[in-house]
Amino acid sequence: MNSSIVITLIIAACLTLTACEKPEQEQLTGVRAYDLYLLIGQSNMAGRGVVAHVDRTGNPNIKTLNREGEWVPAVDPIHFDKPIAGVGPGRSFAMAVLKQNPSKTIGLIPGAVGGSPISSWEPGGYHEPTDTHPYDDALERARIALRSGEIKAILWHQGESDSNETLAPLYKENLIQLIERLRTDLDNPDLPVLIGQLGQFEEKPWNEWRMMIDKAHREAVQELNDVFFVPSDGLSHKGDTLHFSAEASREFGERYADVYRDATR
Repeated sequence: MNSSIVITLIIAACLTLTACEKPEQEQLTGVRAYDLYLLIGQSNMAGRGVVAHVDRTGNPNIKTLNREGEWVPAVDPIHFDKPIAGVGPGRSFAMAVLKQNPSKTIGLIPGAVGGSPISSWEPGGYHEPTDTHPYDDALERARIALRSGEIKAILWHQGESDSNETLAPLYKENLIQLIERLRTDLDNPDLPVLIGQLGQFEEKPWNEWRMMIDKAHREAVQELNDVFFVPSDGLSHKGDTLHFSAEASREFGERYADVYRDATR
């Protein structure tokens, strides 16, 4: 066979092989490139706002890890802790972060459990009403998600269940231990943690125990590196003086994103 023909065939074969391999390589790179965010706490992180059409519109660059551990479009409700799960801050947080970094692909890891006290957010901790182990379950889901990227931050909103005379005095120590434990278990000692402030509703003024929880949140920010506070001033409830409305939850997510942006500049 003519040597020039042989060379031509070899080049064509190489080009064909490269073309066949390239899509797989791009897909793998794309999956590994997810920026991951762990959403944990109780009902106001899980979301209880009424879902509207705007909350059901997906974005190809925003995914969420579903109950089966699969990446699916992030539409509300993102969480599945209870049948009443609705609009929370997670999706609007992701949309705001994506707006700041349009080239990114964001993966949300829903792990919040409505009604869970901070005592259930430790290894082996059990929440009987939902028959879940909030800490263990969230950590397992985070490790599944880590196959697809890197956890960039933890979003935490919790404290309502601990706002009483028995649990509130223990809250600060438990919160600091939780943050340190998460960073150790996720092998990321500098992982940013964003703490959302509890709801402030005129119809239900804070008692001393709710104030103690708020103080613990603020002091954790002061005492630990890379922990940040997200204020809830002016956010409305959905009519129950406990859960943020859908509109307020969307706004809260944007506030989380603003704090995260300022913290990571």
